[in-house]
Amino acid sequence: MSRFIFTTVPLTGHTVPALPIAKALVDRGHSVRWHTGAAFADRITQTGAVHVPMSEYDYSVAGLDAMFPERLQRNGIGRLRYDLANVFPATLRGQLKDLQAQLADEPADVLVGDMGLLGGPIMQELGGLPFAAFGITVVTYPDPNLAPFGLGLQPTSGRVGRLRNRLLTTAVRSLLFKPLFDAVNQIRRENGLLADDGMGPGYPAHAELFLQLGTAGFDYPREVPEVLHFVGPPRPTRFAGWEPPPWWPQIESADRPVVLVTQGTVAVDGDDLLRPTLDALADQDVLVVAVTGGPDPAELGLLPPNARVERFLPFDQLLPLVDIYVTNGGFGGIQQALSHGIPIVVAGKTEDKAEVSARVAHAGVGINLHTHRPKAGQIRAAVLELLAEPRYADAARRIEAEITASGREDRAAELLEQLALRRTPVIQKIHT
Repeated sequence: MSRFIFTTVPLTGHTVPALPIAKALVDRGHSVRWHTGAAFADRITQTGAVHVPMSEYDYSVAGLDAMFPERLQRNGIGRLRYDLANVFPATLRGQLKDLQAQLADEPADVLVGDMGLLGGPIMQELGGLPFAAFGITVVTYPDPNLAPFGLGLQPTSGRVGRLRNRLLTTAVRSLLFKPLFDAVNQIRRENGLLADDGMGPGYPAHAELFLQLGTAGFDYPREVPEVLHFVGPPRPTRFAGWEPPPWWPQIESADRPVVLVTQGTVAVDGDDLLRPTLDALADQDVLVVAVTGGPDPAELGLLPPNARVERFLPFDQLLPLVDIYVTNGGFGGIQQALSHGIPIVVAGKTEDKAEVSARVAHAGVGINLHTHRPKAGQIRAAVLELLAEPRYADAARRIEAEITASGREDRAAELLEQLALRRTPVIQKIHT
């Protein structure tokens, strides 16, 4: 039996994707502790893992915007820059303190964290504990044929393209990531470590195993570090005690296309995407299912007759019944939709969403609207095009097949077992 300790940023997109991995490890007879926000305690214990509460900056209950209200004044790159400069460094000291206390109380064989866990590489350097990370967005690792992460630009090639990318990378490192580097390096110095400016896009190379929760086919052809393994999105865990809403039989027996629209659990202003989608499709022969991600559905106002709205619906139950997915670009939701071969309309510019949206278009699995607040006409035209043009569904089914072959949470658990046993980097030569 090996002992694993997970630590994740207390946000749904950073924590929930790894629940099936923890369960797979527990089912294989391993011990798992999980340090994250209180809002995830029940779901963590349902996997068989032990929840360890955070001592500081647990924004899983109050919400990220409530704890960092200034981020609401920014959009796109500005909000990503604010998060890198404030949100992630703010949690780092607490993560280190809690992890050191946990490991003093009970040692572990492997530390596992999402790529927002800035303390993972530091803990690895301080104590020699093998560190495995998992990627909850597109691959951020630099490549000379790609623009720097965060801009949402398509790949280029040739001398001019590489020059563009090099100049942009220099600018982005200075303007976007420098505050993050400065904050992390100050904490590194406090712990007797040398400065290291690799905690931005180069993060995957700082682990001894990096589990990318997606497939190479969704990303650009690119260079990746040898410790990076594409394992596909884990299958979502079941919500214990979930009861379907009264209208659920209507979706199960629907004789018209079902369109799902969500905004995740961070950007939850219904006027961004939910309300425009409801308006766009009100007169179309489709059934629209909107998921608010937390806010009261009543905030959306009067609903069209062909719309159904809930705070939450379990994707493992819902997605097999969906024909089109409209989203603001959350990586996890898109991967789950693609695991069912569902084509996508994406409208997102905040956090990492410009990059995810660009991959949707590049992979041919959907349409990128290039905005976080589209007009109803844009959404209607995109949905109708996906319904009329089979090439989008064909591309989505190709990714679905790749996901099916990837191994998902079972493959992730196997690789983590290898790291626990060997305590050396888990290498795989990948050329994509």
